Amino acid sequence: MSGIDDDLVRIARELCVAPQDAFAAARRDAAAAAGDRGLAAAVRKLRKPVAAARIVNVFAASESDLWTDAQRLADDLRDALDAGDAKALGALNAERRKTLRSLTDAAVAASGEEASGAVRDAVERTLDAALRDRQAAAAVMTARLLRPIEASGMEPPDLSGAVSGPFDADAAPAPPTDELAERRAKRDAARALREAERHALAAEREADRAEERVRGEQDRVDRLERRVAELEEERRAVDADLDESRRRLDEAAVASEARRRDAARAREEADRLARED
Repeated sequence: MSGIDDDLVRIARELCVAPQDAFAAARRDAAAAAGDRGLAAAVRKLRKPVAAARIVNVFAASESDLWTDAQRLADDLRDALDAGDAKALGALNAERRKTLRSLTDAAVAASGEEASGAVRDAVERTLDAALRDRQAAAAVMTARLLRPIEASGMEPPDLSGAVSGPFDADAAPAPPTDELAERRAKRDAARALREAERHALAAEREADRAEERVRGEQDRVDRLERRVAELEEERRAVDADLDESRRRLDEAAVASEARRRDAARAREEADRLARED
């Protein structure tokens, strides 16, 4: 990119984040201060971004942590798409929808302007395109958008005339291979950690249930052992009663036999006396 192109990009970026009602005056002042006839002519041709594009430009030019986090999410989404990881895509898409709402709110707030429902929708579609597509992300990151962009399906977004000043969509930088590999390794490690934690939690819950069963069975054993002790005590008491009853039975039998003999002798004596009479 030539020096004039560099200057044009810088000026276009400044103009694309300027308040819309101040755009014309800012462009006129920038052309007057250009110091080069060719640059001044190029500046005068720069177009004013529509409201939604200007909101995205202000946010892209900010140092928002939310925007930085969204870029990391975008990288993860594109990695999951490249890897065909349906499970990761499902989780990341749920996070994407939540992030988009936060990004849109933050972008509108950062712009300092009121935004209609239609403008908010256009902002959200543009940010969504940046999360889905690397070229769209590169266009958004210029902070020089002139119009909203949209990414849907498998087709790349239409970026023709979408960026103010020089912009080559095909030159959108891809992350270095080693960086991509490192990010994927970190993602895989995080996924492995989540899976290990899930298994650990499941094992801990199963261990808690097993321990609860052990406590329940121990309580049952304790109750049965107490009952056995009670029954053994009752058996000992019954055995003692039985022994006492047997002793009394033996005594009663001996006494009965003695009385039977006494009765027999008394009968014999009565019979003898009767015969004598």
